[in-house]
Amino acid sequence: MNAVVKVMIANLHEKTDSHSELVDEALFGMPVEILEDIDETWVKVRTFYRYEGNMLKSNLAIGAEIVTSWIADADFVVIQSFADVLTGPNIQSDKIITLTRGAFIQIVEEAGLEPSWAKVQLVTGQFGYVRTGWIQKRVKVYTANEDLFREQVVQTAFRYLGTPYRWGGKSPLGIDCSGLCSMAYMLNGSYIYRDANIMEGFPLREIARENLKRGDLIFFPGHVALFIGDEQYIHSSLGGNEVNVNSFNPLDDHYREDLATTISGYGSLF
Repeated sequence: MNAVVKVMIANLHEKTDSHSELVDEALFGMPVEILEDIDETWVKVRTFYRYEGNMLKSNLAIGAEIVTSWIADADFVVIQSFADVLTGPNIQSDKIITLTRGAFIQIVEEAGLEPSWAKVQLVTGQFGYVRTGWIQKRVKVYTANEDLFREQVVQTAFRYLGTPYRWGGKSPLGIDCSGLCSMAYMLNGSYIYRDANIMEGFPLREIARENLKRGDLIFFPGHVALFIGDEQYIHSSLGGNEVNVNSFNPLDDHYREDLATTISGYGSLF
């Protein structure tokens, strides 16, 4: 890793053109590796979860010293949909930047600070304040307690309920199917492939339908959903326009025949 995202959301494009397909979004504080310095404007990058795309250089803080320090100290993550970083520890203070769920942040100790506020340092070196209830310690390695992990993943996915569908998105501003599943896993310490398929070299493995449990993934042609039990699944669907819950049960009001009849596989960490 030799650069860090310094804006709220940094788009990853298929080509070196802002109008080309959006393939992913890297969130504030996430480290990336610059694979190729293409020109004065664009770089090709690989994210820390091993996804590649083209990004505007202006979205990045570049330099080994910055990255080394950031990776070592940015141990917190935003869990609120949106969190304003303010110039002071009160709601009347000016906003420095707004961060989305999934952004990495660095906490700085300040004696006497009211417990409902945390002092943070940004990638740019600026200091600010954010509500402590909107951040938590990053989970870097998922728990060995299978039942707990499954529940955590499902509950995290539900925090995106109602989020608009956005191709290539993975924030509360807009998220696609694999963005939802990969963020639900990432926020709980597991890094699965960002697209709607099982990729060799990542921890997800194919399982049989009879072994499907809450928190596992269901794959369709070009689509992926998170199983929540009772024949239901949560997903971000272009057909549904947002993150919602559907069912495999034909008698359920939320049944979707187009998905129930086109399942291509199932995946699990366990």
